[in-house]
Amino acid sequence: MKKLLIGCLILITACQPATATPVAPLFPTATLPPTPVHATVTPEPTASQTLEPTSTPLPRVFTNEFDASLAGWVILQAGNDSVPNVTTENSSLILQMDSLHTWVYALYGPQDYTNVRVDASFENRAGSPSSIGVICRYSEEKGWFEFNISTDGTYNVLYGKWLTVGIADYLPILADESEYIQPGVTSQEIGMICEDNTLWLYINGKLFRKADVTRYEVTEGKVGITASSFENFPVIAAFDWVKVGEASSP
Repeated sequence: MKKLLIGCLILITACQPATATPVAPLFPTATLPPTPVHATVTPEPTASQTLEPTSTPLPRVFTNEFDASLAGWVILQAGNDSVPNVTTENSSLILQMDSLHTWVYALYGPQDYTNVRVDASFENRAGSPSSIGVICRYSEEKGWFEFNISTDGTYNVLYGKWLTVGIADYLPILADESEYIQPGVTSQEIGMICEDNTLWLYINGKLFRKADVTRYEVTEGKVGITASSFENFPVIAAFDWVKVGEASSP
């Protein structure tokens, strides 16, 4: 188990190269404890930065190649008070951690899903030991499922749930090694289908395992991506694309 201290909750409505613009939280129930940050890195939200209604609803199924707006995405920092560097650059979403034991989450806020498939393509550009993954059925009240692969060739599936404001416990569902994980800085793909009481797990296009999650009673929520550092840093997780689609079990 690991306990996480959430440092900040940011909604990104648009992202220019080498910048990340924080705005008012999308989830009003997430009343997080105050965290000291540098104003030059995370300026205070202003009224003009709130998510405004648009005539075009944000999509339910999509492929985001990070060459346009990041409207609807929420950034969560966990682990300590160090502010992560979240940017778009050359059609990639960059989650950079310059401190140890830091977790960063990017959640797609506008939609909740029951059965869904989420895939992502990424590189670990810094080469430091790290964990990168995808998330489904994220709920502040009931928890979420997280599928991660690490640079040491291992993977895990976790069930996370808040214990109190800003503090969560993770329960391991699966943990093992996989021959399908590529070492080094090569581009890789990770995917997960959340369908009814089963998680179907993919690494580099290969379905290699499934997990029964009946006991956790998490039936719907948001999807997202995640990256974390361990004892070594920096970690630079560069996501080339994220695809969210309808669940279709093999």
